[in-house]
Amino acid sequence: MTNQSNLDEFNEWIENRYPHQTEYLQATRELAADVMPIYNAHKEYKRLNVLKRLAEPERVVHFAVHWMNDKGEVEVNRGWRVQHNGLIGPYKGGLRFHPTVNESVLKFLAFEQSFKNALTGLPMGGAKGGSEFNPRGRSDNEIMRFCQAFMQELQRHIGPRTDVPAGDINVGAREIGYLYGQYRRMHNEFGGSLTGKDIDFGGSHVRTEATGFGLIYMLECVLVHHNDDFIDKRIAISGAGNVALHAALKAIEKGATVTSLSNSRGCLINEQGFSEAAIRWAIDTRQQHENVLTALGDEHGGSWFKGEKPWGQVCDIALPCATQNELGEDSAKQLKENNCRYVLEGANMPTTSEAKQVLDDAGIVFVPGKAANAGGVALSGMEMSQNASFQSKTFAHLDDELKSVMAYIHKRCAEEGKQDNGHVNYAKGANITAFRQLANAMVSQGV
Repeated sequence: MTNQSNLDEFNEWIENRYPHQTEYLQATRELAADVMPIYNAHKEYKRLNVLKRLAEPERVVHFAVHWMNDKGEVEVNRGWRVQHNGLIGPYKGGLRFHPTVNESVLKFLAFEQSFKNALTGLPMGGAKGGSEFNPRGRSDNEIMRFCQAFMQELQRHIGPRTDVPAGDINVGAREIGYLYGQYRRMHNEFGGSLTGKDIDFGGSHVRTEATGFGLIYMLECVLVHHNDDFIDKRIAISGAGNVALHAALKAIEKGATVTSLSNSRGCLINEQGFSEAAIRWAIDTRQQHENVLTALGDEHGGSWFKGEKPWGQVCDIALPCATQNELGEDSAKQLKENNCRYVLEGANMPTTSEAKQVLDDAGIVFVPGKAANAGGVALSGMEMSQNASFQSKTFAHLDDELKSVMAYIHKRCAEEGKQDNGHVNYAKGANITAFRQLANAMVSQGV
């Protein structure tokens, strides 16, 4: 069969299997399109049906979470843990508490996580989990009780050598503390059952900064590869969480001009560029404000555009760091018209398939999230290592290790994604590199 006929057959198979899981279908189809020539040319991959096996989660755990709110009322939420692939190490991936959480979203995140973790070179499988529980407006005690009830069920399926969750959207140091405390009490042991812990009880330096810093370290590698640098570059960033703010901070330190941040309510633009002091202020005070961006504008300058996204402004580099499918076809056309040259994903799959096609046609360098935002999980792997050896490494040491991991990922993607014209297709390079590693492990381990 030809590559196209094999691809058509795979797409029909996955769509019939999960017809309503749009996010999962997008992730699996995009990867299959890139790796099909490799799959089709490798007899062992075909004989052992590795592509379909890699596209099917090894385990999807769905459970009820019963907990009591401050009014004494019992509420019921849903919880999930998608353990997608454990071929090369314990399942590893974050927990997300957000109203948009559902099985399709978590499956696509776990699928992407499996390939992202493979790219780091660290022994970690891929997983994701969470709940549709919305912490907004909840008291600290309610969040604690929910986390404890969630862990009451999740603890059956995780452990330092089985599955090591971390934080994600709305699951930060506070939530990880409550989750870890409940796990420790139930299992009567101290260990690396979760990452993202507070530094006082087994956490790691650089973990909070890792995804944002790693994104900029990857960008630096991309710029060097293209004989370019940060000086006089205008960078548009979406998002206002850990990833966006720490990416902004590191980019400013490197000499770039960061002109935007955003959230679900709108976009803050500062044409002259945010100062390092302004970004540090936002990092330090964001938990104290209902909308840290309007407060940032009032305190340090900038114009607030309600309901807008940052992609309509002139920029050299775009870093979508908010959520999946936030950068659509129209936004990609705006970036093209404004002569944007580089797009790196700080969030997980924030660029739609249609937008990626626009970027590709325009010759804009595009680096997918599985490569560009792998710094967070890389640091989580380092935290696991520190927990296992009862060690704690310094900020500077771990920051250097993070730089090395991002450089290693860039090297692997650039080598595998090199085109006949000398340009690099980073998306294809990332997909093929990770696919080869997982497929080889699957062949070696048998059926």
